Amino acid sequence: MTTSNPNWGDPHTINADLHCHSTVSDGTLSPDQLAARAAANGVQMWSLTDHDEVGGLEKASEAARAHGLLFVPGVEVSVTWSGKTLHIVGLRVGFKNSPLSEGLGQVRSGRRERALEMSHQLAKVGIDGVFEGALKYVGNPDLISRTHFARHLVERGVCTDIGDVFQRFLTPGKPGYVPHSWASLSQAVTWIRDSGGVAVIAHPGRYDLNELQMDELIRQFIELGGQGIEVVTGSHTVDQYRTFARRSLKHGLKASRGSDFHGPEESRVNLGELPPLPDGCVPIWDNWENVL
Repeated sequence: MTTSNPNWGDPHTINADLHCHSTVSDGTLSPDQLAARAAANGVQMWSLTDHDEVGGLEKASEAARAHGLLFVPGVEVSVTWSGKTLHIVGLRVGFKNSPLSEGLGQVRSGRRERALEMSHQLAKVGIDGVFEGALKYVGNPDLISRTHFARHLVERGVCTDIGDVFQRFLTPGKPGYVPHSWASLSQAVTWIRDSGGVAVIAHPGRYDLNELQMDELIRQFIELGGQGIEVVTGSHTVDQYRTFARRSLKHGLKASRGSDFHGPEESRVNLGELPPLPDGCVPIWDNWENVL
C-alpha cells in the first residue's frame, strides 16, 4: 500500500505518527510489521523511536520506503532529571556511528543487572523466576525492561493486565521496583543534536511534576537546544492535549504527535489514529519537506 502524498502547504493535515516501539525495545511487532500497520492506517510520516536503541532503524527505513511512508529516524532516550525518570524523543537522528549511538551504549549498560535485582525483589514476596520468564518477551537482551516483566506476570496470572502490574509491583515504593540512573537531560539533548536530530519532550502529561517543575524542565530543555514537546500522544487526555498545546505556544516549542504504540493488545491508541494537533500549534515537521 502506498499512502497519499503529504500536503506540505498545510502541515497540520499530515498524518504523522512520530512515536512507537518495536521488538528491538519493548514493542510486540517488528519494524517491518509496524511499517505495514502504519501504512494500512493512513500514516504518511512515521518514526520508530525504540527505547535507548537505534538498531531497528535500518529495517524500519527500508520497510517504510516499500510502503510509501516518509520515514523519520528516531529514538526515545531514558533520562534521570531531578530524581525522576523522563523521556526525550530524538527525531531525524543520524544513527550510524554517531554521538547518539555511542551514548546509547552507555545508557543500556546496567539494564541486565537492574533486571536481575528486580527479579530478586519479586522473589522476596513469593514470585520466583520472573527474570527467566521475562526473557521470553525480550527481542533485544540489552534492553530487558519493566514492560517485559509485566507481560510475564500477566501471562502467569499474577496480575490482570500490565497496568495492574505497574500499580502493584514495578513503581517506586512497590516490590520489584529498582531505580536506575539513566542519561542526564544535557546528555540526551546533546547526543540528539550532535547527531543532526531534533529533541522533543515525550508525553509530558505522564510525569509527576508540578507546574514549577514542568516550567523548569522546559526552561532547561530549551537552554540545551531542545525544540519540541509531544502534545498529542497516546497517554494524554483531551484536556492534556489543550494543556500542552498552550505550553508549546507559551515557550515557543514546536508540537509533536505520536501514538506511543507498543502492540495491538497493549496500546490505548493505534498507529495513525490520533486526532490532529490543536489549532495554533506549530507542527515539529512543518519545515521538513526538503529534508526527509
